[in-house]
Amino acid sequence: MAGTQKPGAQKPGARKARARRPRATRELPPPLPPAQRTVGQLVGEAIRVYGRSFWRSLALGVPVAVVNGIAWGLSRESALVTASAGALLVTLSYVAACSIVTGAPLRTRKTLVAYLIGVLVFIPFPFLATVFVLPGLAWLALFGLAVPAALVEGLGFRNAFVRGFRLAKADYVHVLGGLATLALVVFLTQAVLFFVLREYAENTRIAAATLASLVVSPLLFLGTGLLYGDQAARLGSAGERPKERDAHVPDAHHPDREGSPDNSRQPRPTA
Repeated sequence: MAGTQKPGAQKPGARKARARRPRATRELPPPLPPAQRTVGQLVGEAIRVYGRSFWRSLALGVPVAVVNGIAWGLSRESALVTASAGALLVTLSYVAACSIVTGAPLRTRKTLVAYLIGVLVFIPFPFLATVFVLPGLAWLALFGLAVPAALVEGLGFRNAFVRGFRLAKADYVHVLGGLATLALVVFLTQAVLFFVLREYAENTRIAAATLASLVVSPLLFLGTGLLYGDQAARLGSAGERPKERDAHVPDAHHPDREGSPDNSRQPRPTA
């Protein structure tokens, strides 16, 4: 009959009501602590810090934009010299980023020590990066954490380098992988933003590249500052980890033990 409906069929109105019903949203899992933070969460946390302190973080890109704007108009050899001299400006961004991440004050003597250490660490980077970017990142991974160590812990030159090296050794793969991932994210994002600015805003090549580095480069400094917290937590958890007890292995030749010294080799009864 026309008025009958199959038991398993649903009315069109019921299907529309079900389609309009909002789905239950799943809550995101809480972020891992610094001692267990992955490289992906490191990038996400750097973006979150960027958004939380936007104007202060955006100012970190000004020295990088100035150095890049000068270097792009020079030859390769002159650009290397300019990039090495640009350590005086780029280190300002790194020290300020460590202050944003850790909350360490800047108007102290520790800031000057951290700045001088950062200049010494960054000067060889452009020359190492010309061979391949990985040696330059490996150098920064080994000694770059000496800057936040001096700023946060108030260490001198020698102790800051020793502390930074120990922090890097706590999980060197995490430091190197984090720096490589941050550099890749910054490079790709900067390249996309460069083409967008050049095509749709009718900017010149140098102006578009300068604006792109101004906006994107702070992520690299903020993420490196976060690596200091990750490695400090990893080094602390490794030091607090209790020493594993040796497995208890009974002595097979104990003279006072009953039975055969090796029960597994006793002859089986014959049928």
